Amino acid sequence: MSATVAVVCFPGSNCEHDVVRALGTLGAAARVVWHGDDSLGDADAVVLPGGFAHGDYLRPGAIARFSPIMDAVRAFALLGGPVVGICNGFQVLTEAGMLPGALRRNSGLRFVCRTAACTVASSSSVLTAGVPVGTRLALPINHGEGNYTCDAATLASMEEAGQVVLRYDENPNGSVRSIAGVANAAGNVVGLMPHPERASSALIGSADGQILFGALLGSVAVTTS
Repeated sequence: MSATVAVVCFPGSNCEHDVVRALGTLGAAARVVWHGDDSLGDADAVVLPGGFAHGDYLRPGAIARFSPIMDAVRAFALLGGPVVGICNGFQVLTEAGMLPGALRRNSGLRFVCRTAACTVASSSSVLTAGVPVGTRLALPINHGEGNYTCDAATLASMEEAGQVVLRYDENPNGSVRSIAGVANAAGNVVGLMPHPERASSALIGSADGQILFGALLGSVAVTTS
């Protein structure tokens, strides 16, 4: 039976249908869930996609964390359900306190939009499970506030626990230790700035994003078996 993935749409999200298509090519039954809903239904996994939730007013993700659906997302994650936030979704997860650290303006205050070489730094997450550490991926980035930061103690703890799951080969935004993606301590909540849904086919430049989505769906199969 195929996994059911809820892709949350906030006002201003713009990548939800790309995520649905990318997951669909891997056999998942992905569907869009409105931010005003209070239930994820029968979802086996959740993705918070990229975009500009609520116009990024105040700061990215600051308003979206109060959306009714986020209570359901938190409850789902507390039960061990896989949750992935991509770009703006990553920002929402940090604002909601579901991931450590925060995202701030890129160094140089420049918006970056290009393909970035990234390396898998840990297999201890639902998005990288089974993907060998050191695997290099070509993934698009498209953000103005992707500069990941946290205090020294949090960084040391995450490094030791394998919560840094993805790094840039060449740091595009000033993120501490070139961090591109992190997980919570349990590994079931992951946020990353690169867009795997925009790397779903070699016809559009890279299919490397499907490696990560494949790992996510593999993790779902484990948690639901």
